[in-house]
Amino acid sequence: MNVHDLSDGGGGVKNPAGETYSGDHALVHEEPLIFERGRTAVCGVDITSVELTADHLGGLERTDEIGLPGLSEPEAVRHYVRLSQMNAAIDTGFYPLGSCTMKHNPRLGEKLARLTGFADIHPLQPQKTVQGALALIAELARWLKELTGMPAVTMTPKAGAHGELCGLIAIRSALDARGDKRRIVLVPESAHGTNPATAALCGFAVKTIRATADGRVDLASLKQAVSSEIVGLMLTNPNTSGLFERDMIAIAEALHAAGAYFYCDGANFNAIMGRVKPGDLGVDAMHINLHKTFSTPHGGGGPGAGPVVFSQRLAPFAPLPLVLHERDGLRLVEYRGEAPDAKPLGRMSAFHGQMGMFVRALAYMLSHGSDGLKQASGDAVLSANYILESLKDVVTAPYEGPCMHEALFDDVFLKGSGITTLDIAKRLIDEGFHPMTVYFPLTVHGAMLVEPTESESKRTLDRFIAVMRAFAAEAKAGNADAFRQAPVFAPRRRLDETAAARKPVLRWTPPG
Repeated sequence: MNVHDLSDGGGGVKNPAGETYSGDHALVHEEPLIFERGRTAVCGVDITSVELTADHLGGLERTDEIGLPGLSEPEAVRHYVRLSQMNAAIDTGFYPLGSCTMKHNPRLGEKLARLTGFADIHPLQPQKTVQGALALIAELARWLKELTGMPAVTMTPKAGAHGELCGLIAIRSALDARGDKRRIVLVPESAHGTNPATAALCGFAVKTIRATADGRVDLASLKQAVSSEIVGLMLTNPNTSGLFERDMIAIAEALHAAGAYFYCDGANFNAIMGRVKPGDLGVDAMHINLHKTFSTPHGGGGPGAGPVVFSQRLAPFAPLPLVLHERDGLRLVEYRGEAPDAKPLGRMSAFHGQMGMFVRALAYMLSHGSDGLKQASGDAVLSANYILESLKDVVTAPYEGPCMHEALFDDVFLKGSGITTLDIAKRLIDEGFHPMTVYFPLTVHGAMLVEPTESESKRTLDRFIAVMRAFAAEAKAGNADAFRQAPVFAPRRRLDETAAARKPVLRWTPPG
């Protein structure tokens, strides 16, 4: 509500209960669209009118008003600051988004990433002028190889899905090099959706492997599916149900005996970092999400980084560029002819990767040390199990026993209440928490996947647990209306998400 809505029709002013004359509530501002705030007839700066005698636009010059909203500088700044304050963020509250590891981003990494020698360099500079940056990339690569027990790594993939693509192209290159025309990739039914999508993008067919009653890959079914037609398996470990796949070595042996490859989705490496080396488990390729495991910024459409580590079987096919240590310094190998002992698949990126993410990730590693990284993964698993044990008597869990870094619940405890998993998620917004991942993995009905990470305090976890226990009590008491109406304290109430997805309004039109 704004000041234009407050007339009582007789020249007076009314103020409904609970409302303000301005429509704002103290520091919580009602923020209209920028087109509603601005005026197309004015401009926030003085621009001298210029007479153009000729142009080179070939008749394509603008004939209508541009229609952009004009605002003063304070108005523009306030608009975007207020919008930013409406966002959920790891800096403002608990963000237990399962399978995404929304951990705190240390300010040390942000400070180092802004150092001139890293922030202001250009990928086309002469290599002799960026030796420090190349040394940092090489050192980060060394840490990644040591942590995973793999002999080779490529740093250029831009994110997890890009890393998956890189790994599968390397596998396809290895198959092509030996003249093998296999075309079927095995994918567990609980896998991330990017796994089958990546396999399809590489021209492979996908065959699903079912899970056992305890939420893990059915080893017997996998062995039955393995044949001379199988390219390999794409497996997340710990898996998307937050459980460690115990049969990793047996799975690797079955695949390798059939000439197939083992791709591990490294999305959940945060749970085993410093404790298990995937190379020791028989993995041939694995991407590592630097945002999930090594605390570079996550989300927001910004730069990502998904390095891929390779076994000896796939190392020759790692993409360019490669960093070599030579007598006169470090050198980037950027062309196939410069790598006579390798068969690189080509490039995954135009340049060398995301420098800012590399700086942040290495800063995280060096500030923790090897013992600190091991503690971080242990604390992540401890936090998830603390939540699981504290809630499982009132919020049902689909699997028995402890979890890894994320606790999985289902909606059995809501049966007969008229309340859904989505209602729980919306109500959490009112309590100041970002909702957990809901309805994923698809193998669990009404799934709620909670990942607390290692960076949250016990006090924060206790607040979340208390709220969830209160929700369970309300659901048991039949107080469904409180859930169906939520959120009531957010900047916007509950949306019709189906209509928004099917009939989105993407362009503002002036009223009247």
